[in-house]
Amino acid sequence: MKLDPRRFRWAALLGLALAACSAVLVTYSLSGSLAPRLVHTEPSEFAPVLVIDEYGQRCMNFEKIKDRGRQTCFDLSAPEKMVFDYTRMMTSALFVKPDPRNVLMVGLGGATIPLALEKILPDAVIDTVEIDPAVLRVAERYFGYKQGPRQRVFVDDGRAFIEQARREGRTYDMVMLDAFDVDYIPPHLLTREFFQQVHAILSPDGVLVANTFTRSTMYERESATYAAVFGDFFNLRAGNRVIIASRGPLPDDDALKRHAHALAKALEPFGIDVERELQRFSRHRDWSADAAVLTD
Repeated sequence: MKLDPRRFRWAALLGLALAACSAVLVTYSLSGSLAPRLVHTEPSEFAPVLVIDEYGQRCMNFEKIKDRGRQTCFDLSAPEKMVFDYTRMMTSALFVKPDPRNVLMVGLGGATIPLALEKILPDAVIDTVEIDPAVLRVAERYFGYKQGPRQRVFVDDGRAFIEQARREGRTYDMVMLDAFDVDYIPPHLLTREFFQQVHAILSPDGVLVANTFTRSTMYERESATYAAVFGDFFNLRAGNRVIIASRGPLPDDDALKRHAHALAKALEPFGIDVERELQRFSRHRDWSADAAVLTD
C-alpha cells in the first residue's frame, strides 16, 4: 500500500500546533502561580500587615503588596532555608559569639531568625520584643512561630524593653536589632543614647547585631554612632548591611574561621554557606571621620 506523504506532513504540523498550545497553557499556568496572591490582611494600629504568596514563597509586608522590599519571606517548599542574605549575615554573628545562652531579638517579623536560633542553639533562650501585636498574630498563624519556654515574645517598644532590662539588671549574650517600620528604622533606635542602653545589657563578651541599609543618607552618621559606643565593628554587606559589634574585643580572623567551621553542619539546613559568609566580615571603616553622631 502506497502511503501519502501529505498525511505525514499534516500530522507533523498538527503535532507541532498541539505542542505549542500545550506550552502556552503551561506558561500561563506557571505565570498565574507566580503572580502575587494576597493571602491575608491583618489590621494594625501601625500599618496593615499583609501575607503574600509569590514565586513559591510566603512573604510578610506592610501596607502594600508591592514596594521596595519584603519584611520576611520563606520558601514554601523548604521553610528552614533562609531566603534573604541579611538573615544569613545576622545569623553568622555566631562566628563572633558561638555559644550565647540567651538572645534578645528586637523586631519579630516572620520569626525567621528566632526559629533558626531555636534549632541551632538547643540550650539557648530566645526573647523577642515586637511592638505590633498584629505582627505576632501573623507570625504565629502564617509563619510557624510558636511561643514556649525557650521562645518568648514581649509586645513592647524595643527601646522601652531594653531600658527596663537595664534597670532590672538583666543581660543578654546577644542582642539582634531588626526593627523596621514602613520606611526605615525608627529614629529612637538609632541614637547614641539607645546604643549605650544596648551596651549596658550585654554580657561582658556580648554581641550586638544590627540589620540596616547598605545605601542610605544616614549611612555615615549611623556608622559614626555605632563606633562612638562600640568602637570597631564588623561591617557585612550583601543587599542590606549588617553591623556586628561586641562589648569586648572583636575576635581575630582565625577565631572567626574556627567558630564558623564548627557551626557549618548546624547552619547548612538554613542555606548558610560559612565560607561565603566569612568573606563578608570586613573591619574597614568606610565613613568619614568627622561624621556627626546621632543623638536623642
